[in-house]
Amino acid sequence: MYTSRLYSISNILRNIYSRGCHSFGTTRNVNKVSLYLQRAKLIDSIRLCLRSNAPESSLLNLLSSPSLDSFVVANALSSAPSPDSALSLIENIKKIPHFSHTQHSLHALAKILAKSGQTTKLGALIDAINAGKFINVPYVSFMDRMRWYAVAGDLDEVTGVWDEWRRTLDKHPCTESYNIIMKLCVEKGMDQEAVKLFCRMIEEGALPNCRTYTVIIEHLIKFGRLDSAIEVFHLLPLMRIRRTLKQYSTLVEAFVGTDRLDVVKTLLHEMQADGILPGRAMQLSLQRMKEAGYVNETEELIREMMPDERIKSVSYSIDSSEDDIDDEDEASGCVEGDVKDGIQLKPWLDPAALASALQHWGPEEVSTLNAKFVWTSRLVCKLIRNLKSPETAWQFFCWVAHQPEYIHDIYTISRMITKLARHGYVQLVDQLVFKIKHEGMRLSFCTVRLIIDFYGFSRKGDAALNIFKNVKIICGPLSKSSLLILYSSLLRTLAKCQMNTEALDILEEMILLGICPDIQTFSGLMHHYAIEGDIKTVQRLFVMVKQSDLEPDAYMYKILICAYCKCERAALALRIFEDMRNSGLMPDVATKQLLVKSLWKEGKLRDAASVEERTEEIGDNIPLALPGHLYTVSAADLTRVYNIYSDSFTKTN
Repeated sequence: MYTSRLYSISNILRNIYSRGCHSFGTTRNVNKVSLYLQRAKLIDSIRLCLRSNAPESSLLNLLSSPSLDSFVVANALSSAPSPDSALSLIENIKKIPHFSHTQHSLHALAKILAKSGQTTKLGALIDAINAGKFINVPYVSFMDRMRWYAVAGDLDEVTGVWDEWRRTLDKHPCTESYNIIMKLCVEKGMDQEAVKLFCRMIEEGALPNCRTYTVIIEHLIKFGRLDSAIEVFHLLPLMRIRRTLKQYSTLVEAFVGTDRLDVVKTLLHEMQADGILPGRAMQLSLQRMKEAGYVNETEELIREMMPDERIKSVSYSIDSSEDDIDDEDEASGCVEGDVKDGIQLKPWLDPAALASALQHWGPEEVSTLNAKFVWTSRLVCKLIRNLKSPETAWQFFCWVAHQPEYIHDIYTISRMITKLARHGYVQLVDQLVFKIKHEGMRLSFCTVRLIIDFYGFSRKGDAALNIFKNVKIICGPLSKSSLLILYSSLLRTLAKCQMNTEALDILEEMILLGICPDIQTFSGLMHHYAIEGDIKTVQRLFVMVKQSDLEPDAYMYKILICAYCKCERAALALRIFEDMRNSGLMPDVATKQLLVKSLWKEGKLRDAASVEERTEEIGDNIPLALPGHLYTVSAADLTRVYNIYSDSFTKTN
């Protein structure tokens, strides 16, 4: 879409880069890029040896290299063509006297044992690690144990570890633990158990994340519930949940398979609006779209997904049970791969490890990078994401702009802008945004929202306001629902920056435009002004909720009761409790106890006793935590998703 403009903007931006690449100081350090390349070469040699008919002595010679360490072993195991070949590599490593395992290599071995279904050996390895038989290797976490047994498909072990973990906690475990069990239930055809676990997650207060909804979408598609899957998918932005490439790929493949190409066309437009760079896994689906006549919608995306012609392709003379490189984390950055016994492999590349080697940017690292890699948009985006320091990310961004045959595109520029915004480099963000506007390019809606959100982290409220005022120029026309999300992000940022007056002005502007804040936005603002001790504004916001015909949820009532109690206004908190009861809702245990304590403290003993009596009738049914979260998701949203999910399988059964 922007190909003709990218060459022009790249030339303009280089003037910025040449000035800006020296705006941060550099630190001399050991050349870790050289070490990375040495390791990568050894990993490639081991990968090739495992796939060839080379004698065992050849592998032992490689393993005798001084460059062999746990990093090399861990990555060689992960990229082995099969679990058997990986286990044979471990047996040969035992013959190397100078090698000692670390957490990296042992965890890679555990994954191999899990993939091969050897749960007994996996359990023995975990016990050995926890018994301290390996020096400086920490205790295996509950999360790692759950992941490994899930890979092995052992649901009993997974739930056993989960129950053991729960007994050590005062609250619910992390969201990812629920996701693991849900996914395993789906794989085993335990549909109702997966739905019940999602319900349990909500009731216990563990907020679902994007991976939770990926499991739900895949589950619905598996049973042919495509309309339900796309309905859940369309709800995610309003719940401030990031939509992922995995979700798009799964939906596109499903709708292409049923010849519903009009839906696929819409998905492609939404993917561009979300600023997501397509993966190669979508290539076949988009090719079919193109053949069906959707040329304009797919041509640019197909061109972006096709492997770079500068990178040598992968070819095998033997059958491999596993892909050597995952599409989502493809290592397409090196020019030439090794060949042995007719087997050619694309060179191994780990963007996260390379980014770690580049953390201390200096002349030696730069000189080592030259002529070693083919720079693609995907690789550059991954490096910018993995570089922890914004200064180093900017220096790399400037440097790579001058490399032969490389031109920054909207994806890499967006990645750099969000990185800079996260750390408060407003001037550099403004320079890049100005050049984008100058060329008539547009940032994706999700990128603009991220900039506003990240300015909240870096406490740059004025900069967020400036971006918001120019949103139509830098992002293009937006729907009412998209504007609602942007307004909500801006209000959250202004609250974080203590710009209370500006936040109320923006709220009024929003309502005058006919964009009514959702319940979670009101809850977030109430919480903020309650912390500030501004009870009048809290009351004003609650009146606005009722005037907007919104139904307060239990989470909003909780915020109001807590706010009044902390300001020693127990009578007002009691009034909110009565409203809550009349709405058919009940507070959680902590909120009830706070209310009773406040009433006692203010001498309202009869009211305190009354609250105790009226909450006894529900006994242990008081929820441990109320679903919902400030500015993001409401109880109504979670209930809506649950109903779609559960109804689909009720009808199926």
